[in-house]
Amino acid sequence: MGSGDRTALVRICDLAGRPRGTGFVADAVGTVVTSHEAVDGLVRLVLHAPGERTCLADADAIVPLPEVGLALVRTEGLDVRPLPVSPRDSPEAGTYVRIAAHGWRQARLLGTVPATYTATDRFHLLDTVLELAIGTGGSDALRLGGEAAGGPVLDAATGAVLGVVGTALHTEHRAAGLALSLRAAAATDPAGPLAALLRLNDATVPGYGHDLNLAGTLHLTAATGGGAGAAGGPADVPGLVQRVNTSRELSAFTDAPTGGATGFDALVLGLVGDPGTGRTTELTALAERRAHGAAPAPTVR
Repeated sequence: MGSGDRTALVRICDLAGRPRGTGFVADAVGTVVTSHEAVDGLVRLVLHAPGERTCLADADAIVPLPEVGLALVRTEGLDVRPLPVSPRDSPEAGTYVRIAAHGWRQARLLGTVPATYTATDRFHLLDTVLELAIGTGGSDALRLGGEAAGGPVLDAATGAVLGVVGTALHTEHRAAGLALSLRAAAATDPAGPLAALLRLNDATVPGYGHDLNLAGTLHLTAATGGGAGAAGGPADVPGLVQRVNTSRELSAFTDAPTGGATGFDALVLGLVGDPGTGRTTELTALAERRAHGAAPAPTVR
């Protein structure tokens, strides 16, 4: 994403058209992640995407998470490219990031600090927020209530989201910029809606480099899977016959907690045979089953 590319961002406004903040889309169905301050006190939102696409979100489409300073908004018709969320729990201090604050600006991650989020009804204590070092112009753009609120903090090298900007955050010392850590927020409620969204993001929105996730791994390893396509196995391909015994052994190896039917903690299964006995066919089918099953997993051949 280039320095001027804002096509992945969603603008959030109230019904009168006043800007409330920014967000990003995290999945294929248009779920927007933003800061709670961007939706605080509103029962209806208007979301704007590039190409003059808009969406009106009623109260039942807004999932407020004030205890972690965040909010989720279900949208339709925005057609915005989802961004991968970094799988890193604690991004390294010194990491260079980019934030959308009156244009894309470069900043640097200083570390994590505790902070207080001030909502309209009460204060919320947050154990872990991201502290950012940014120039004077960028710091001014992060003023309370500005359009930068809720915008993604992107790793400058990978483009993955590390957090979202919070302008209603306060620490014991003066900070140039603060952002809400998505992974830290999800960890406070592993069964909650944010954690579920991040799991879906991991599995469906590819991330690479330091932010390689399951979706990225599946995409990279798909090139090693041969030409079986998206079918469930050789029985789905005309002219190919499933080798039942081989398939059974592979399933036992991958499914059993001990690593296979042998009863040992085996890490490797040797598949041998003469040419034409179906080794390549079965390995291709195994890769397809793992990639397209209920719990996708990468396979390198």
